[in-house]
Amino acid sequence: GGSAAALAGALGAALAAMVGRLTVGRKRYADVEQQMQAVVEQADQLRLRLAQLVTEDAAAFDQVQAAYRLPKATPDETEARAQAIQDAFKAASRTPLETVAACLDALRLAEQAAVIGNVNASTDAAVGALLAHAGLQGAALNVRVNLTSIDDPEFVAASQQAVDIAIEEAGALLGRVLSTVEQRWQS
Repeated sequence: GGSAAALAGALGAALAAMVGRLTVGRKRYADVEQQMQAVVEQADQLRLRLAQLVTEDAAAFDQVQAAYRLPKATPDETEARAQAIQDAFKAASRTPLETVAACLDALRLAEQAAVIGNVNASTDAAVGALLAHAGLQGAALNVRVNLTSIDDPEFVAASQQAVDIAIEEAGALLGRVLSTVEQRWQS
């Protein structure tokens, strides 16, 4: 699920970059060319990072599985295993937390693409926003489920707060993108 969430975010970023590429170099959009070139560059970087997070999420899951396989025959082994499990779940939370943040950035870029990008590709910006939003939501679910296994209340609270803030902003962004695209097509 976490890898799929990162992949969805990567696809969202790729679509924001595509809209940028369909805007840059067009006479009609000369006044926003620099902004759209920046969207292309940032979206390409996000796409690459989110693609890396696909692999990192799988590795984080493997770390959790490995921690559960550690021996627990002695008190020392039990203690070491418990600590390894805690460490693994924290790592498994950090990766989707980064995915949440990257997907939020992809949503912001999709909004720029929808607002000032080539109107003929504005629906692509909307699809990118939908994918980035889905990625964020999926990653947020993974964070939340991992937090239930973590005994560090400060880590849990900070992670949950970051997710809550991102989800709220993402919902507002998605709504604006969809509304903008509808308005641009009607004008």
